[in-house]
Amino acid sequence: MTTSRLNPYLSFKDNARQAMEFYKTVFGGELTLSTFGDGGMAHTPADNAKIMHGQLVGANGYWLMGSDTPSDMEMRPNGAVSLSGDDEASLKGYWDKLSAGATIAMPLEKAPWGDSFGMLTDKFGVSWMVNIAGSPQQ
Repeated sequence: MTTSRLNPYLSFKDNARQAMEFYKTVFGGELTLSTFGDGGMAHTPADNAKIMHGQLVGANGYWLMGSDTPSDMEMRPNGAVSLSGDDEASLKGYWDKLSAGATIAMPLEKAPWGDSFGMLTDKFGVSWMVNIAGSPQQ
């Protein structure tokens, strides 16, 4: 059987290593990092130490990838990463860790549709949405 996976791939400007190491503290798992220099793909000598590909594989099945943008390329803004489910303890724990140094756009609290929902932009400029399944308010 062939399998496929859909996972976020985040773009950074010169701080992918720090961001991916931070996400490892949030989600745990195994982190692998390859630089442009390692792969012989540096656009300029200044790019040698930048991350060409970072991959975090969590024991929970989460995959998160990211890389630095080479010096001669335009940085494309990230969209948002959504974490959702009914494991309140895990999702609240991720929210708490992601909140360190973050800008909270919407606190994680009970929403009109019955779930707990929050939005933040982490210290690396990545937007996160967390939705914890609940029951509708009466």
